[in-house]
Amino acid sequence: MEQHNFVYVTFILSTPEKVWNAITDPEITSKYWSDPLSKNPAHTNVSEWKLGSEWKHVKMDESKTVDIVGKVLEIDPPNKLVISWSRPKDKDDESKHSRVTFEISNYANGLVRLTVTHLDLDPQMFNGISSGWPSVLSNLKTYLETGKHLAGHIA
Repeated sequence: MEQHNFVYVTFILSTPEKVWNAITDPEITSKYWSDPLSKNPAHTNVSEWKLGSEWKHVKMDESKTVDIVGKVLEIDPPNKLVISWSRPKDKDDESKHSRVTFEISNYANGLVRLTVTHLDLDPQMFNGISSGWPSVLSNLKTYLETGKHLAGHIA
């Protein structure tokens, strides 16, 4: 099966520490990790955020459905986080896991450069994240810069 890769770079008026917290704090992720164009519930990312610990991408509704699971593969706060990423049914089959790297660095004049690299995606997952990551990361940027999220602002 052909594998795909995805890279997204954004610049956020913030600090590396605030960007890091926005990626790892479940209370903050639930504020921006949603698709502003859909009526789907927001998600949150839950983990101990330690090397080798599991993480879960959980719907913030009564179902608490876990959509994505993985493990923390590398962690260097507030600079770099690497996680595995898979569907729950593929949790035990590492050949079906993809890999997400968040790289956070100071850029210039109070800007932080956030690079998200998602490697080894199957075609179905690539299609989903190709619109998902830009939406989520735009929402993250807006939330950190304004305290508001994009839901309800896009017609």
